[in-house]
Amino acid sequence: MNQEPIFCHLFGIFVQNLKIFSLSTVSLLSSPIEYLKGVGPLRADMLKKELSLFTFNDLLHHFPHRHIDKTKVGTIASITLDMDFIQIKGVLQGIDIIGVKRSKRLVTQLKDETGTIELAWFQGITWVQKNIVEGQAYLVFGRVSFFNGKAQMVHPEIEPYLASTMSQKYLPTTMAQKSLLEPVYSSTEKLKARGLNAKQIGKLTQTLFQQISDRDVPENLPSHLLENRMGRWEAYRQIHFPTTQAHYKEAVDRLIFEELFMAQVRLNLIKIDRHKNSKGQLFEKVGNYFNTFYNKHLPFELTGAQKRVIKEIRQDVGKGYQMNRLLQGDVGSGKTMIALLAMLIAADNGFQSCLMAPTEILASQHYESLSELLKDMPIEIALLKGSTKIGERRRILKGLLEDDIHFVVGTHAIIEDVVQFKNLGLAVIDEQHRFGVAQRAKLWKKSAIPPHVLVMTATPIPRTLAMTAFGDLDYSVMDELPPGRQPIKTVHRYETSRASVMDFVKTEIIKGRQAYYVYPLIEESEKLSFEDLMQGYEQVKSFFPEPTYKISMVHGRQSSVEKETNMHRFKTGDTQILVGTTVIEVGVNVPNASVMVIESAEKFGLSQLHQLRGRVGRGKEQSYCILLSSVKAGREAKERLKIMCNTNDGFLIAEKDLELRGPGDIDGTRQSGALNFKLANIINDKIALEEARVAAFALCEKDPTLQLPENAMIRRFLISQKSKIGWGKIA
Repeated sequence: MNQEPIFCHLFGIFVQNLKIFSLSTVSLLSSPIEYLKGVGPLRADMLKKELSLFTFNDLLHHFPHRHIDKTKVGTIASITLDMDFIQIKGVLQGIDIIGVKRSKRLVTQLKDETGTIELAWFQGITWVQKNIVEGQAYLVFGRVSFFNGKAQMVHPEIEPYLASTMSQKYLPTTMAQKSLLEPVYSSTEKLKARGLNAKQIGKLTQTLFQQISDRDVPENLPSHLLENRMGRWEAYRQIHFPTTQAHYKEAVDRLIFEELFMAQVRLNLIKIDRHKNSKGQLFEKVGNYFNTFYNKHLPFELTGAQKRVIKEIRQDVGKGYQMNRLLQGDVGSGKTMIALLAMLIAADNGFQSCLMAPTEILASQHYESLSELLKDMPIEIALLKGSTKIGERRRILKGLLEDDIHFVVGTHAIIEDVVQFKNLGLAVIDEQHRFGVAQRAKLWKKSAIPPHVLVMTATPIPRTLAMTAFGDLDYSVMDELPPGRQPIKTVHRYETSRASVMDFVKTEIIKGRQAYYVYPLIEESEKLSFEDLMQGYEQVKSFFPEPTYKISMVHGRQSSVEKETNMHRFKTGDTQILVGTTVIEVGVNVPNASVMVIESAEKFGLSQLHQLRGRVGRGKEQSYCILLSSVKAGREAKERLKIMCNTNDGFLIAEKDLELRGPGDIDGTRQSGALNFKLANIINDKIALEEARVAAFALCEKDPTLQLPENAMIRRFLISQKSKIGWGKIA
């Protein structure tokens, strides 16, 4: 994403506040990669294009993905079916080129004292033929495979056997006597064609270590964090050329901690700077609007989680800096009520509020809910959508400008330039990931002092992800459901059981309930998605014939008016079944709907399945979610469906989703870079992440500007990394 972050990008503001000057000496690591011996302009161009290796420092951070102990030499007789790699010493017998064109291959036999194994090359045949000699002894290393029951190696590494140099043939001179493990680096086919295979990249790394020293890799952790950790320079040496497996693990652990710690320091500094420098409206009191609603019109007792969150918001808006809080709550946890209470506090202090939702359906739902809750309160609330009629639009624009309207709920229409507020103090954004950074920015410009920001998401965020991607925000979690809600019963059924599923839905409809049928969107083809939906619609109609049953349908090709009309018919009970795509993921609140049937459930991700399931279970009656899948669903898909059947806990589902898919693109609209770790993995390194978070928080609490002498190394490191970080705040 190329949009400019709203407050500051990178570490701009806090780096300026640190008043750090550039280092007087330039590290060799900043040298262009073409200046490394053995590279040159042509190879450098390939390394830049294929591996993004532009400097010595990039090569230093091109870590090996495994190591091989090449001092161990096995025998051919010791090869087993479950063996992966092996190194063998033997004599070549017979060198033949077999086949023509694409089937052409070079084949030879390697014989040791225990047996014979076939070696084969399908590429680089001419080069191999020139460099191997029949009857000579060779050291061969490669992956073992079996063809017609016989062991073979395809494209093995092969070199003349020289016993005197076995442990030193590859390593830097200074390490040759110590390291027994050979690093294996990632390469590409294009690089291999230019003579830059894994081994050659290793030799370049060897050359790099001969040119740099500990002065080029200074320590960046304070002494108290080094008590049980390897030093930085030694960690880089050991991760590339380890003396033992134990030293390698120690090096990896050290560098993982460094990555996580520095990321947490950055996030803490950004948060501290925001609290210090971002001026915000001061909400000094909780007054008549809030207290009247809370004491006389609150329809239910707030959950403990809701009380905790509203207290956090009250503390934020009473400090004079801009609130920037992320509220994550599971489906049905009561986030809209929190938004309303926060807006009432704004009104008590003479400020207007807006609530922006990503779709007209969701905006209308919020407006209806808030209007019902505020029907006995002297609060003027308006709904502004793209489809709002001209006369009503003019009335709303005039009311906002003259402060006659307290709250406005709407879609992207709110951020149009023509919409001006008299005194905007609070902006609530629902389903924040649906809005881009630039879109959200337009809201802040509608007030001389940027409004307080509350962004809400019904997609639970795993704690480890929240600590990394959203650690610069204040964030609240609501993990309780309002009283009276029954857990949704979820079951998985195959398509072969469709008739019994339909019969079950009929029994619910006979009870007076309603049902959803959801079909997947096929990303590659809107046409295919539409065809699948229409086929599904006809299938549902065949089981539920009109006029006995009434069915509505919603999909992306409908106009907003048609879509809203069909949704409204379902909400009012005019239709008993709503057939649609994932447009019903958000925005439909029908307490009477008790069944959700998700067709081709194996095509949905965990988070989306959980979001869809949340459309039922909103009333006091027992609700059900039925996951229909093909019998040919894959192993991972079946695992997702099993998780859905085993738990209703959105946060647990989010953790499982993260484990199955990895961090990937999960950070949505935030600036990229927050999860771009070289070694650390927020799934596998949870303990290290927690340790790094605690250590970074303690350090920043004690020294929020990093002026203490013991933190000078951290200051220098953050400056050196400034241009390499590309992420900013959510708002």
